[in-house]
Amino acid sequence: MVGILIQLIVSGIAMGFIYALVGIEYTLIWNASGVLNFSHDKLITLGAYIFGGTYIIGLGMGYVPGIILSLITVALIGLVIARLIFIPLRNMTMIYTIMATVMLGKIIIEFIRLFWGPVPFSVPGFLVGTVKVGGIVISIANIAIIVVAAVCVGALQLFLYKTKPGKAMRCVAQNRNASQLMGIDVKYVMMITVAISMMICCLIGLLVSPLLNISTTMSNMIGLKGFAAGVIGGFGYLPGAIIGGLVIGIVENLASMVLPSVYKDIVAFVLLVVFLLIRPKGITGKTR
Repeated sequence: MVGILIQLIVSGIAMGFIYALVGIEYTLIWNASGVLNFSHDKLITLGAYIFGGTYIIGLGMGYVPGIILSLITVALIGLVIARLIFIPLRNMTMIYTIMATVMLGKIIIEFIRLFWGPVPFSVPGFLVGTVKVGGIVISIANIAIIVVAAVCVGALQLFLYKTKPGKAMRCVAQNRNASQLMGIDVKYVMMITVAISMMICCLIGLLVSPLLNISTTMSNMIGLKGFAAGVIGGFGYLPGAIIGGLVIGIVENLASMVLPSVYKDIVAFVLLVVFLLIRPKGITGKTR
């Protein structure tokens, strides 16, 4: 019983980090532009297809160069999307920005369907296998998710607090108009922010590809739970997204001990509704 509990907690932490990364991606774009990006789940899927469908299976590359090239590719795509979509949307009302990002997601999915085809596939040999510690069996994919996500979160914090572009991003997050008056190029900051967010989406797609088949619907639930993580932790606050993601990941896994597995996905949304009713500012009580 203890072994099962530990395994559930470990896998919950792994998925919690995935939700946290999605929440961070939401938060970065929201803070930089005021745009709610509802195409992020499709961008996760695009990253997985670029990695698995193009660089690994299509071109036969190794995993490491495939990962590096995938991150570079999606960063460049992010720069284009920022310039053509997110920057023009920043001064529009919320309903227009939401509809625009939803339509962007639809365009991405149709492009994936036309370019790579509708048939799901997997990346052979990528992060497969398990590690046994005592009587506890942990998948290599879950270990990789925890390690890579923790490194990514740490690197992002260093970037935001120790580099000039990172400090500019924090200034824009606090007040875009004041930042512009102080000489910060807000459009440049937005482009860098979207590129980083795209790289995070790609990283999520890579990390979940061993757990799910690469398909056009692979990240639908992950995207919704990532949004819930951001709200539960404190929407707009990066540490809040991390806390919210871990809470959802652990609670939904532990809930599977008392609930049928078919109800597992409901847990995140029940938590979301509860927090919206009782504590709308989230666990941390902060929105910046």
